[in-house]
Amino acid sequence: MVRARAGAPAPVDPPAMNEMVAAEGREVPVRIHAPVGGAANGVLLEFHGGGFYMGSAAGSDTRNRQMADALGVAVVSVVYRLAPENPWPAAPDDAETAALWLAEHAGRRFGTSKLAVGGFSAGSTLAMTTLLRLRDRGLDAFDCAVLQFGTYDLSAHTPAGRLIADEYFLEAYAGAAPDRTHPDISPIYAELSGLPPVLMVVGEKDILLQDNLAMAGRLSASGVDVDLRVYPEAPHGFSAHPTPMAKAALDDIDTWLGERLAATH
Repeated sequence: MVRARAGAPAPVDPPAMNEMVAAEGREVPVRIHAPVGGAANGVLLEFHGGGFYMGSAAGSDTRNRQMADALGVAVVSVVYRLAPENPWPAAPDDAETAALWLAEHAGRRFGTSKLAVGGFSAGSTLAMTTLLRLRDRGLDAFDCAVLQFGTYDLSAHTPAGRLIADEYFLEAYAGAAPDRTHPDISPIYAELSGLPPVLMVVGEKDILLQDNLAMAGRLSASGVDVDLRVYPEAPHGFSAHPTPMAKAALDDIDTWLGERLAATH
């Protein structure tokens, strides 16, 4: 099974806290990295990548611990259900559950109401669908979003969408859906107004570049404050590798996120 390729994540100090959180009768496990020695400056709700069918929240431990230490933020990484055993809408349901819990409990649990949401590849798709679901509930709990090379058109109905060649993950995640243009699957088809500021990070050589450019254009046309960063010669997933370009992108993310959280409320 392709999931077996991933090795055990490197241990971090202090280790993540595993917790089960609940909202509206639903539960989802999360891994929490809290800043050491003080209240959090904000909270980042984070979704790992992996094409909706692999990857893990634990696999993001090193990066999430670094963010907690560098920015003084708490990072709540969601252990969402994976396809094909749990196809859509299981993952966005879990993402929404975690977001609703955080919106209600952040002040008491972390001492702050400054909230950001972010993700990596498929995790960015979930971050976007989470923002849309909460907006449609009339909630504006999140102050900003950081989206790294997400997948926003799973329909194959547009030139950008047709570049996404991994039919396995499309079938595993959304094969049973009657219409892959449903905004909860392909958020590029959503009505996008009323969302918080967004940082979009993508590599010039990413197969998803056109999809990300199209999403950035639609967000901007909808009145959303979008900061699009395209990194030269960088492939999909580049920020997870120990390269100078990855360091530049992660430094940019930290700076942007720190400024947005400091400026809110």
